[in-house]
This record gives sequence, structure tokens and C-alpha cells, in this order.
Amino acid sequence: MSAYLHCLSHTPLIGHVDPNAAVLAEVEARVAAARERIARFEPELAILFAPDHYNGFFYDLMPPFCIGAQAHAIGDFGSAAGPLEVPRSLAEDCAAAVLAAGVDVALSYRMQVDHGFAQPLEQLLGGLDRCPVIPVFVNAVAAPLPSFQRARRLGEAIGAYARGLDRRVLLLGSGGLSHQPPVPDLASADPQLADRLLGSGRQLPADERQARQRRVIDAARRFVEDPRSLHPLNPDWDLHFMETLAAGRIAELDALGNAELSALAGRSSHEVKTWVAAFAALSAFGPYRAHDRYYRAIPEWIAGFGAIDAQPLQRGEA
Repeated sequence: MSAYLHCLSHTPLIGHVDPNAAVLAEVEARVAAARERIARFEPELAILFAPDHYNGFFYDLMPPFCIGAQAHAIGDFGSAAGPLEVPRSLAEDCAAAVLAAGVDVALSYRMQVDHGFAQPLEQLLGGLDRCPVIPVFVNAVAAPLPSFQRARRLGEAIGAYARGLDRRVLLLGSGGLSHQPPVPDLASADPQLADRLLGSGRQLPADERQARQRRVIDAARRFVEDPRSLHPLNPDWDLHFMETLAAGRIAELDALGNAELSALAGRSSHEVKTWVAAFAALSAFGPYRAHDRYYRAIPEWIAGFGAIDAQPLQRGEA
């Protein structure tokens, strides 16, 4: 058994509203280097923790966590579309193990996922079907939200299951860091939007999907021109968060409430709970060492954009 972790911010704005060429090349180089490290690890199974943005999970039934035994990517914002290579029996066993560990998790045989899942599979593995993957949804936008503590316990339970497999397991966390794009809110939605959030958005008409994507792109352009148009990015908090995970102090985040996190880093910063779950899963393999950290605030992507790798310490390492 062995494990390798990579957490990476995602953004649907790549190719739509990009930073200058030097920053874009810097990010691309970091992603390429991570892809090479993962290829050297030769994963036999990936476990991907990622959020949704009202493209696959809706208020007709909104779980805090869900494991996919089958999954299909919709291809929003030009991301990859098609089925994920999900090993059904392993996903079922994983869900059973998590429930047995005392963490409530849903199971889906028709999980619909968006760019939050597709981007890391494309960028780090070369496609949706290049490696068997168990997709794990973490609710990061639809109140009421799971806490840091629950995300940590989910990760620990999945890590304990993965540790028992005779496989090289890649743990991926997708999302974050500080950001607040124009994601809709049920409490303030008009009747048509509310109906979409209640489930009719699962099969969104093409013209509505294009209009929705255009709103995000336009919001990014305004944010570049006027940083006050959206919740500001918070590089200080982003770096503190990354250091907390790197140092193995995951449980310290349990004390940070959801309202406080939204105020600090924006309402969509709850995507960092995918990173928490991934690091908690890695901790089940024992003490770990984090390396190859990267961070840059990128307003064009409405994102505190970060990446980090980690792996269990080898015998004799401190």
C-alpha cells in the first residue's frame, strides 16, 4: 500500500479570462510538474474530493457528502465531458466503510459532475478515464454546509479504507482557495432560479447554460477592473490554511465556523474542505511530508490559486 496526495485549485475561467502570459506559463509549469510526479507514482486508484456548483447536486436532495459508484461529467466551461472510470465495487465498499466508521455519506449510481471534478482529472491524469477514480462530492455552496470537522472525519474514514487496499492510491483535492464568484443563493433567488436550484437545473437548456457561464466570465472581468465588485481574495488566510495542512495540524480547523470562513475568504472558499478531506485521508497512512507548494492570487480567475503535494514519510524520515 502507498499513497500520494495532490491538491489543486480549479477554475472554470481558464481560457476565458486569463492572467498575463507569464503568470499563465507559471501555473502551467506547476501543473505539468505535478502531472510528472503523479505519473512517476503510477497510481492504480484515484480518490477525488471535489465540490459542485449547482450542476449535479441540487436542493431536491442535497447531501453533505456523496460517493459516486458511477459518474458522468457534463463538460461545462469547455471542460471534458463523458463518463469517469469508476470501479463500482470499490466505490460501494468505500461507502460502506465510511458509514461503518460513523460518517454519514450518500451513494450515487448517477453522479453528475462538473469542472470541479473534470479539471483535475484532465490536468493531472490526462483525461476522465485514464485511471480508476472514486469521486467524492463535498458540498461547498449549498447551505447548510458541513463543518471542517465533518470533512476531516470523512477523509479519515476514506483514508482508513484506502490504507487497507493493496494499491497505489492517489488522493486528490479540487477547489479553493479564497474566492466568491457569482454562485446563486436559494434564499435570494427569483422563482425561475429557485426552480433551477431545486433540481430542474440538472438538465439546463443550452442557452441558459451559456448565459450562466457568461455571467461568471463577465464578473471576472469586472473583478479585474474593480476588486471591490466581489469579495476580496485573502492571500494571508490562504497561505495560513496551506501551512496548517502541511504541518499536519488539520484538526485545528475544526474550531473555524462556516460563517467565519465565508467572512474571511468568501462563500466559495468552503471548497477548501476538499483539501481537508484529502489531507485527512493521507493522515490515515501515518505522518506525512508536504512539498512543492505553490500559491498566487489570480483575480482573472476570481481565485486564490494554490497547489500542494504530500506523501507519507518513509521509514527513518522525520
